[in-house]
Amino acid sequence: MNALEVRGVSFAYGARQALTGLDFELSAGRFAALLGPNGAGKSTLIALLTRLYDLQQGDIRIFGHSLAGEPRQALRQLGVVFQQSTLDLDLSVQQNLAYHAALHGMPRREAQARIDEELERQDLGERRHEKVRTLNGGHRRRVEIARALLHQPRLLLLDEASAGLDPASRLALGRHVRNLCREQGLSVLWTTHLLDEIEPGDELLILHRGERVARGKAAAFGDDLATSFARLTGDEALGRGYVREAIRPKRADDSSDTVSVRAAHPTREARP
Repeated sequence: MNALEVRGVSFAYGARQALTGLDFELSAGRFAALLGPNGAGKSTLIALLTRLYDLQQGDIRIFGHSLAGEPRQALRQLGVVFQQSTLDLDLSVQQNLAYHAALHGMPRREAQARIDEELERQDLGERRHEKVRTLNGGHRRRVEIARALLHQPRLLLLDEASAGLDPASRLALGRHVRNLCREQGLSVLWTTHLLDEIEPGDELLILHRGERVARGKAAAFGDDLATSFARLTGDEALGRGYVREAIRPKRADDSSDTVSVRAAHPTREARP
């Protein structure tokens, strides 16, 4: 069973089309990166996945449960880290997590056991009584991940989770989340507009103007992912500075990796 299935999803803000016939799936226990320039539709998709917006067209299933038909069962499988932090800076790490557990209706003893477990997993056990305000950006993100995993979801969404972090913290956060996939079997969808957050072994989906224009293993896009990204998303990606330099992911050993490409513009062929 797939962790996530998005089928024929379209969404519009009045006359402006944000998503058009979006289709993709995420296998259980895998890390997938959703890459696209700002305005590509990533935040709209996250809003639909979390039911902040109602579906207008199409279907979304989380571990087989339709968001439209079985919203409680679907959302129970989901943990979310939004781009903007929602932690209470004047509460301690422990208090933030306890409050979240209470919102989920978790009994106090069970909640404390889960808090202890997640703080150890995130290497934050010694910081539990510190106010969130005193933590650096990377540690705050780890608190948010711990909070998102308290109710033991099977799918974790991270929407531009590295925003505002320094390069070292961004790198550490990416490695940490990938380790959760490998060691805990967690499924992860990571949205970003930064190419240096993509690793060769990642499942990669490229979104542009509300459409999926390519998908496949990152390594299968070739030695120059930046050039592929620019070709698929058009000159505006270069003009806005999203592609500053080529990153060179190593090719995977598996030569069978392929890239599925959909033309970004009907009048030209787009190739990775």
